[in-house]
Amino acid sequence: MREVAFIKQNKEKWLAFEAAIFGKAKKNPDEMADLYIHLVNDLAYAQSYYPKSKTVVYLNYLASQIYQKIYKTKRAETNRLSFFFKTEVPLIVYQYRRYLLYAFVLFFATVALGVISAKYDNNFVRLILGDNYVNQTLQNIKDGNPVAVYKSGSNWGSFIGITTNNLYVGARCYIYGIFGGVGTFYIFLQNSLMLGSFQYFFFEQGVFWQSVRGIWIHGSMEIFAIVIESAAGFILGASILFPKTYSRMNSFKIGFKNSLKIFLSTFPFTIAAGFLEGFITRYSIDMPNWLSSLIILSTLAAISFYYLVYPFIVNKKQAR
Repeated sequence: MREVAFIKQNKEKWLAFEAAIFGKAKKNPDEMADLYIHLVNDLAYAQSYYPKSKTVVYLNYLASQIYQKIYKTKRAETNRLSFFFKTEVPLIVYQYRRYLLYAFVLFFATVALGVISAKYDNNFVRLILGDNYVNQTLQNIKDGNPVAVYKSGSNWGSFIGITTNNLYVGARCYIYGIFGGVGTFYIFLQNSLMLGSFQYFFFEQGVFWQSVRGIWIHGSMEIFAIVIESAAGFILGASILFPKTYSRMNSFKIGFKNSLKIFLSTFPFTIAAGFLEGFITRYSIDMPNWLSSLIILSTLAAISFYYLVYPFIVNKKQAR
């Protein structure tokens, strides 16, 4: 069957699904479950015969929305927070996975730009990081502790201050997506250039590994979370610029609801990164290499699994 005929044959049914999903037609959980089964069958057919079609994207979106509706109304689901992190967010991340890909590609490109700029422009690092920070770090390197700046202040004071700042940066990355994604890109670019120039500065001073051992203890989750928050901002911007088959207002509502959930899901990781920076990073210079490497790899593995692997596992389960 040609795709046009397939769409024409099922159009009315899919519109009924939309009405049920967005509350225009009331359905009980059993009826929603029946709709879900029909939709999964249509999705499987479309994936087999039109794998690169927008129809697959559309049906996958409807299926994920109905799935969420079913589990929201199930009385057996007693822990809403658990459902949010275990099922709802992974399904949304899977649905918008290409935006995560865009964000990571952009991240590596802009970090590389920061490295290249720092390498060929002697003033770039001072322009980005500031003279006070550069001079203080140069002195710390001479004193044999390149990351001594992380020892300043009390544990709890550093934890609270750092976490608050990181949440603020993440919120800007997300909220500025309202300007068609341009605002998100601007904040994202600032942070990526800073990271690239920052790491090249330590490389140039011959203390790259010492900086990695210290900074990335907390940086693995902190930076990764910023990339995810930026992806959420791009989703928000795209919902305004590219409404597809929806009205611009409905597209924005859907984009805002889903991107906000992705943004909120980063909070535990951002808080964990702040805890590590406030309580653990300050002792990195005295840690054995294996311990600092274990912390870095463990934190990176945890957040990578949640956003890059787990969504595929959840989606595969709900498609059965």
